[in-house]
Amino acid sequence: MSEVSAASSCIIVALAELPADFRARALRWAAGFAHCAYFEPNDSTYPEGPFKRLLAVAAQADAGDAPGTLAELQPWLDQAGAAPCCGFVTYDVKNEIEALSSTNYAGFGWPQLHFFRAETWLRWRGNYLEIHGNNQDVLGQILATAVPASAPLLVPSLRPRLPRADYLSAVEAVREDILSGEVYELNLCQEFYAEGVALAPVDVFERLNAASPAPFAGFLRWHDHFLLCASPERFAARRGSRIISQPIKGTIGRGTTSAEDEQQREILLHDEKERAENLMIVDLVRNDLARVARTGTVQVPELFGLYPFRHVWQMISTVTAELRPDVDFVDVLRAAFPMGSMTGAPKIRAMQLIEHYERSRRGLYSGSLGVVWPGGNFDFNVVIRSLQYRADTGYLSFQVGSAITYDSVPEREYEECLLKARAMLQVLSSVISEQ
Repeated sequence: MSEVSAASSCIIVALAELPADFRARALRWAAGFAHCAYFEPNDSTYPEGPFKRLLAVAAQADAGDAPGTLAELQPWLDQAGAAPCCGFVTYDVKNEIEALSSTNYAGFGWPQLHFFRAETWLRWRGNYLEIHGNNQDVLGQILATAVPASAPLLVPSLRPRLPRADYLSAVEAVREDILSGEVYELNLCQEFYAEGVALAPVDVFERLNAASPAPFAGFLRWHDHFLLCASPERFAARRGSRIISQPIKGTIGRGTTSAEDEQQREILLHDEKERAENLMIVDLVRNDLARVARTGTVQVPELFGLYPFRHVWQMISTVTAELRPDVDFVDVLRAAFPMGSMTGAPKIRAMQLIEHYERSRRGLYSGSLGVVWPGGNFDFNVVIRSLQYRADTGYLSFQVGSAITYDSVPEREYEECLLKARAMLQVLSSVISEQ
């Protein structure tokens, strides 16, 4: 196999010279590190583009001064280096941004945020693979990594942390809050979980990625914690001075025929409730970005865009702005995190009510996974349509939610949650049990 050394720190290989299952081998090799992040675009067509395919690993990310809070993050990012910084920001970072707290049940214990500087990273560019950083014999190690046959999954029925009747009651209570002027909209989420589960995280991620290919998919390992993500949503990306956010609000199932599918698309396009939800969040995102943007540069180049995914149509809007020259990544987080599509409006009161009505701490769900490049560009998703797993305890769960407005019908909101759960349940060969 030919290899071309473009520089002492980069090996370039033609993809045509690699075996068809190279990515499967590479991910299994990478998952052996304590810190691994993989970003998968699934060759998606997406406004402003999907994730760029990247696989990064590190062995000793916790040994030094890895950041654990927003206050520590930017100085750490500012340290000189050519490596990308990969990591995650949990929903609970809201508690550092605002005077909030999180006391609901937490089955995972993710750190509030965590980033690692890649020791080795692989980038797919056009017809070539680049291997950067500590790349000695990396290609040989990956090619020697076996891809075992997938074993049948033995996952018990998943139980709701918030039983169906309680969820329906919570929706009614939120409608009363809206009537009372507490909020205009609230994103109400719920967790489904199983305990004592043994599974192979890479295998399950590949199954999820095949069942629900998404533009912002990702695989993350942090010690014994794993995130298997099939997200369709971008939180924020920076390209030079330009910032992009793409909130999703509005969901409907795909049709079983071309005619039925087009009918579903038209129903979503003209659904006044879904459009109102989307517009409220677009306004919230516009206000968030205005806090870090040059005056007068916030724009909405696409409103109510409709995009098809494997199981659903989604209504996606795009908000852009030109950042002020002094703005860094943490400034953007302080202005716009958590993402409005996962909170509601107004954001602070919505987050207070979320803590009141939900039974599980969100943790990494409705947080963000992404990469910050040297020079300041970054791309981060919204952690939704995702499985979370702890290999040391066997705790497995996913969360789903929907936006509640005064026009919400509780049973329909519950059905929307189940629709969003469909791919994950299929992958796990499991069902939801109310027992």
